[in-house]
Amino acid sequence: MDGDALYSIGDLARRTGLTVKTVRFYSDRGIVPPTDRSPAGYRLYDIDAVARLDLVRTLRDLGLDLPTIRKVVDREISFPEVAAAHAEALATQIRMLRLRRAVLTAVARRGSTPEELDLMHKLAKLSEDERRRLIGDFLDTAFGGLDPTAGFAGIRRSMTPELPDNPETEQVEAWVELAELSQDPDFRAAMRRTAEQHAAERAQGGAEGLRRDAAAIVRDLAGPALVGGIDRVSAQADPVVAAVTAQYADLSGRPDDAGLRRRLLSILETANDPRRERYLKLLAVINDWPAPESLAPVFDWFIQALRARIPGTAYCGDQ
Repeated sequence: MDGDALYSIGDLARRTGLTVKTVRFYSDRGIVPPTDRSPAGYRLYDIDAVARLDLVRTLRDLGLDLPTIRKVVDREISFPEVAAAHAEALATQIRMLRLRRAVLTAVARRGSTPEELDLMHKLAKLSEDERRRLIGDFLDTAFGGLDPTAGFAGIRRSMTPELPDNPETEQVEAWVELAELSQDPDFRAAMRRTAEQHAAERAQGGAEGLRRDAAAIVRDLAGPALVGGIDRVSAQADPVVAAVTAQYADLSGRPDDAGLRRRLLSILETANDPRRERYLKLLAVINDWPAPESLAPVFDWFIQALRARIPGTAYCGDQ
């Protein structure tokens, strides 16, 4: 057939691979209108109808709705414009599907109750601004009103999650858990105590105290003892404990006595909260940072070593 030939619905269906019912449907919707009618009143189509149907099929496969397809084939709107809008819509759908998958995966793994599921779903659906407000409220509770010279602005930035536009499932799961954790009243109170102790230590330690704190001293001086397998209550641990308390006393401007050791013990026990470490691990997943070093083993070792050397303080044994 040449370019001037006309095709019946059956011919058009055979040329395009569509069913007669489908061709008639698009014709009834005005998407592929007939060019003419036969003497018997049957619809006839020209060669352009073949091209239009091929385009319609492609657009339908891409998920476009019929009103939009009609505008494209009638050139009321350009296909690049439609493609851009549809791509953005698909991106939004993909993000939502990832959120749903992450929530369902977390529910299955944790055995969540219906109430927890509802909370997790709400947390996962928060917008970027809503996520920032939620975490901002948590950080305000922890650091608000404290001495700004104690470095809290930097700490706040380092504790702020930044969920990417197209997060991996693991990042969404981490965000949901971190958001839940940030709303825990006990954890909020513990973070506030840690911040207040940090501010007090920095205020008393002067310029040197701004560079090193109790946690850093314990990490650097007690870490090798832990790695070396030294028993925390043995005589071999005595010089390690003495070195830590002496350096801490020097930084804080206090005598190295039982009172200072009790103070140091309180600071370390507050800092050694497993929820804080969990928050930092989740934060690293969300922000795609390297996993943070766990200080829990060295803190556990030194806390028990210190307890054993403070009169009247019970030693808890191996934990």
